[in-house]
Amino acid sequence: MQTAIYVPTKNDYPEMAEVWEASVRATHLFLSEEYLLHIKSLLYEIFDMLKLYCISHNGNITGIMGLSDDKIEMLFIHPDAMGKGLGKKLLLFAVNEKGIKKVDVNEQNEPATAFYKHMGFEVISRAETDSIGKPHPILAMQKP
Repeated sequence: MQTAIYVPTKNDYPEMAEVWEASVRATHLFLSEEYLLHIKSLLYEIFDMLKLYCISHNGNITGIMGLSDDKIEMLFIHPDAMGKGLGKKLLLFAVNEKGIKKVDVNEQNEPATAFYKHMGFEVISRAETDSIGKPHPILAMQKP
């Protein structure tokens, strides 16, 4: 499998948004359609606020990751590419190359929570709501 991690440009945003939406629809079944579309409408603005990285396979974007100064703010893999080690590659890049040790995860996204635990992250706190006050509990996780 030919994969590469790289910094995307704004020209990549449409394909990144497609990966984000496909991943969210496959993993965030607890989100309402209205809420999902609201976040989607803000996606380019969110992208602009983060240090972005993509992972590609055979020239197609299959995963996206957004970092703030000390935290993974987003990590999404296209459902067709899940389970092939791409999320692990992005996460290890963030930890080993960028020194990132924190991530917030929707508690209801059990596969993501299990993934981060498997990768050595521990839950350090829990919030009852997400960042905009919706009742989607968030687990703050950290790698010791």
